[in-house]
Amino acid sequence: MRMLHTSDWHLGRSFHRVPLLDAQAAFLDHLVATVQQREVDVVLVSGDVYDRAVPPLTAVELFDRALHRLAAIGVPTVMISGNHDSARRLGVGAGLFDQAGIHLRTDPESCATPVVLTDAHGDVALYGLPYLEPALVKDTLRAAKAGHEAVLTAAMDRVRADLATRPAGTRSVVLAHAFVAGGEPSDSERDITVGGVAAVPAGVFDGVDYVALGHLHGSQRVTSRVRYSGSPLAYSFSEADHRKTMWLIELDGSGAIAAEERIDCPVERPLARLRGRLDTLLEDPALDRHEHAWVEATLTDPVRPADPMARLSARFPHTLSLVFDPERPPEDPLASYAQRLKGRDDHQIAEDFVAHVRGGSGPSDPERTVLRAAFDDVRVDETVREVSR
Repeated sequence: MRMLHTSDWHLGRSFHRVPLLDAQAAFLDHLVATVQQREVDVVLVSGDVYDRAVPPLTAVELFDRALHRLAAIGVPTVMISGNHDSARRLGVGAGLFDQAGIHLRTDPESCATPVVLTDAHGDVALYGLPYLEPALVKDTLRAAKAGHEAVLTAAMDRVRADLATRPAGTRSVVLAHAFVAGGEPSDSERDITVGGVAAVPAGVFDGVDYVALGHLHGSQRVTSRVRYSGSPLAYSFSEADHRKTMWLIELDGSGAIAAEERIDCPVERPLARLRGRLDTLLEDPALDRHEHAWVEATLTDPVRPADPMARLSARFPHTLSLVFDPERPPEDPLASYAQRLKGRDDHQIAEDFVAHVRGGSGPSDPERTVLRAAFDDVRVDETVREVSR
């Protein structure tokens, strides 16, 4: 069984206000061509099809064309919703799409109902676990508590129970949208932290032959059988060093990975992160190769230079982001507020604020629990509001 694993299309997303729809269309052209040229048996799309719950019409039209093309070539597609998608909207018409070989899995209650495909070696059961927001699915899945590990464990227990009822030798594949421990995040993924914990152990997925993950935007192996395809395009400058690919995975008759290959995605324009004093960036001949790239420039001049964006754009016309990080000692009182906050999440910033107003005494353990619960409640409320729009 030859599977093409992809995820995190984020249709409708822009890059620093630059529309990416043409680049996303080029990727989907590449995906369909790869399916045909490489004799793919099934396409796996592991969530975040859209960039937001109510996507722009142009993104919906692009998605619609992609589904029609995949259906026309007769290769099944299994697709789950991610944390950026509205599961209910993405799942509209799922029953009809099934008949065309497009299998949308967006309902948590259906996570143990697989798409069953057959090859010369027998059946392959493909289970779609949509993004599981703990506070919303805990009761549905009868999870022990409202945490990522608990709800994924409950869903996987259902998957393993169903798999146990199937003929001996049935191979198994799970699609999931989650942050699995060992994965390397980037700046462009939306935070899904609950109770201070975002990641779940890879052992949650024990008992299946392949796990096709979505959510993290870098292509990577968590284990040999648990992998992220990553996003097909870069969505933040933190992905400047990413190689954007899809996984082509072949399962043999025993469920082992008989072959694997990373299929490169088309790159509309490379990314470059430049750092230094403005005059150096404008004069260094070693930077010639970045003149056609999308550029993020971090200026280290001790004093902010005049008209930096205009001067940079004269050499690097696709400069999209300008950051100031003056060369100053860490103890300098003029160190920027942004520098002091760099690398700290909202909860840590709140704890720092409590310590500041108390003259150095941070929150107690019960107060930390209250703060964490408040941040969790706000995030879940924002999720519910977005999906219900």
